[in-house]
Amino acid sequence: MRDCYCTVNLDQEEVFRTKIVEKSLCPFYGEDFYCEIPRSFRHLSFYIFDRDVFRRDSIIGKVAIQKEDLQKYHNRDTWFQLQHVDADSEVQGKVHLEMRLSEVITDTGVVCHKLATRIFECQGLPIVNGQCDPYATVTLAGPYRSEAKKTKVKKKTNNPQFDEVFYFEVTRPCSYSKKSHFDFEEEDVDKLEIRVDLWNASNLKFGDEFLGELRIPLKVLRQSSSYEAWYFLQPRDNGSKSLKPGDLGSLRLNVVYTEDHVFSSDYYSPLRDLLLKSSDVEPVSASAAHILGEVCREKQEAAIPLVRLFLHYGKIVPFISAIANAEVERTQDPNTIFRGNSLTSKCIDETMKLAGMHYLHDTLKPIIEEICQSHKSCEIDPVKLKDGENLENNMENLRQYVDRIFTGISKSGVSCPTVMCDIFFSLRESAAKRFQDDLDVRYTAVSSFIFLRFFAPAILSPNLFQLTPHHTDPQTSRTLTLISKTIQTLGSLSKSKSANFKESYMATFYEFFNEQKYADAVKNFLDLISSSGRRDHKSIEQPILLKEGFMIKRAQGRKRFGMKNFKKRWFRLTNHEFTYQKSKGDQPLYSIPLENILAVEKLEEESFKMKNMFQVIQPERALYIQANNCVEAKDWIDILTKVSQCNKKRLTVYHPSAYLNGHWLCCKASSDSAPGCTPCTGGLPANIQLDIDGDRETERIYSLFNLYMNKMEKMQGKSPGQQCPAAVLVTPGPWPPARATKGTLRWWKTPAGPLGGVFLSGGGHRVHGTGILGPALAYSWHHQSSTANILAHLRVGIVPHALPLSPHCREHPIGDKSFQSYIRQQSEISTHSI
Repeated sequence: MRDCYCTVNLDQEEVFRTKIVEKSLCPFYGEDFYCEIPRSFRHLSFYIFDRDVFRRDSIIGKVAIQKEDLQKYHNRDTWFQLQHVDADSEVQGKVHLEMRLSEVITDTGVVCHKLATRIFECQGLPIVNGQCDPYATVTLAGPYRSEAKKTKVKKKTNNPQFDEVFYFEVTRPCSYSKKSHFDFEEEDVDKLEIRVDLWNASNLKFGDEFLGELRIPLKVLRQSSSYEAWYFLQPRDNGSKSLKPGDLGSLRLNVVYTEDHVFSSDYYSPLRDLLLKSSDVEPVSASAAHILGEVCREKQEAAIPLVRLFLHYGKIVPFISAIANAEVERTQDPNTIFRGNSLTSKCIDETMKLAGMHYLHDTLKPIIEEICQSHKSCEIDPVKLKDGENLENNMENLRQYVDRIFTGISKSGVSCPTVMCDIFFSLRESAAKRFQDDLDVRYTAVSSFIFLRFFAPAILSPNLFQLTPHHTDPQTSRTLTLISKTIQTLGSLSKSKSANFKESYMATFYEFFNEQKYADAVKNFLDLISSSGRRDHKSIEQPILLKEGFMIKRAQGRKRFGMKNFKKRWFRLTNHEFTYQKSKGDQPLYSIPLENILAVEKLEEESFKMKNMFQVIQPERALYIQANNCVEAKDWIDILTKVSQCNKKRLTVYHPSAYLNGHWLCCKASSDSAPGCTPCTGGLPANIQLDIDGDRETERIYSLFNLYMNKMEKMQGKSPGQQCPAAVLVTPGPWPPARATKGTLRWWKTPAGPLGGVFLSGGGHRVHGTGILGPALAYSWHHQSSTANILAHLRVGIVPHALPLSPHCREHPIGDKSFQSYIRQQSEISTHSI
């Protein structure tokens, strides 16, 4: 038997680790990990480790999925055979190389060929045992020769800048001995190759670690005497025989990978403006946002990008109010209000998930953690009682847990986010106006969301709401199920609550809570969270914990003779302050009030030769911090930027490097108070969500419209492909159109009027339209032309000499199929025909 855990890696960088499942050869983890990927990568890798009694970890095997292959396994369970892990195959990174073949005439008049090989730089090399001191060897190798040369060692960097040139004699005069003789014939040159090996210089007795290699045959210089390109490092082929993959077992994964390609903001103005005006459209069912919800197969598809877009621009409340009011008008029975999976319900669910996550954690997390740790028996079903368990004791344990969670919820109204309160206020008003004879509907309209769709699911599955790091064990899961059922019934305010339970034992248990004080507490709580504009979040007395964890920080030099070294500290962020202490639970060693955070930015690696660093800039100094990995660094930067976004003295410029040895490394300014040299990257709007990109969400909405274009045509009454002798070229706006010209006009109708029209001008250079279909089809054309432009101007990996270094070349080096796969995929997508 083994004690195993699994890690998730971007190439060689670990970004997540599961719990350890003890004493099992078939461990089940059942853990979900979600992250925005902040950098490029080649492989998404999963490593299985075994921990022995001495807490030493030995690797069992791995699963490595190439980036371009992720789409094959998208959102479906797949078993992958574990592969053996060989140190020579664990490579990552890329190399920028130039080769130049030239003729040299010797003193005797003989023409010789010499090769100049220039190694510019490497990027993304792995960190080995916490450090990376790379160097490269460049070898000219052939059937009868091997000549190697070595670069200087670059200390403490995984992005070394070498910029060294090495010269090799390719062909030599015939006076040389037979062994080293090379003819001038091309065929012999074709037998030679340049091999570049990357190594990590090690002080250990075991020698230097291999980081990767690349092999380039000289025949690439046939057509051109100069060749410059980026290359992915490759594993070393050492000829060892690998064991059968089935020997190690297999790993079951479900990977969901999405990649957005987003244009600049001005491209999205027509569709974005159309969507944001949805709440003003009468009736709202004719609006662009509502139509998107109607055509999507699942309401959730439309709700996620719509909510994020409206949140980003601060218009979520009027939009949800409009669609909720329309749904209430269609509802006949007050007992079924907001009980279906409508666009309104899904949008409110998504808003609560984004806006209320910290509120949920502050309310439930302490008691959920206690329930998971205490393992008290709470089974109240007589049939399921184990030997030695007492039903009365179990009921008392469960009653105490329910009472504590209910008390925490009912007293948390003051902490409920403002945007949720405004939405609940709108729901309450619409329901009370529609069903004036039912006095309870103003409560049930709100409780159907806050209890049924927010608190109850979080109690039932705490790992899905990040309340627990892992799935709970069966006993704890049963306890949470019973608590969730009771809390859901308490919040429902139904008149015959015992009838809500199919199980008689639950009806018996609920008698503990069948008192008026619980109903009054629910109503008071619902009254409080459905009152609009009553408070500001800064009036909350108790600070809300937003994020915490260990990181490494650099001493700030506040002591006159103190050393500016690096130390591991426990960092804690609340909605009041940012602090650090020696370990969790200790008194803070240093505190930064949120109003003193002027900016939060990445720190260039060259400052301290350390990766994943960022800086928290204060009026007097900057605090330099290193996170454990790139995902964690991004999370901290995002949340710190969000909580300090409204500070009045926020900086507009900053120094991307540190102040060392009397000057700033970035701009060389000597004064430590010199103004920054680089614009700040913050600029997030002061709203609920941290990582919302309005253009990205609009791109996702466009993709949905494009996906369901045929369905839109079938749903609406239309004149398909109607040929008009003088069709119309229009810009987004009301009818009538601006001017007429020859062409084809397609237009659609809804009960509320024209849905949209589009015209493609002569030659296919401009696309304009009204309604939804015009902007959507315009983006189709932009996508096509953008892809065609890349295909026309980019040779993968090759650096064009007539142009500055192309980012596509750096991002898509030779040796990988990711870019070619993307281009092929784009060309195969059938775009809506105009």
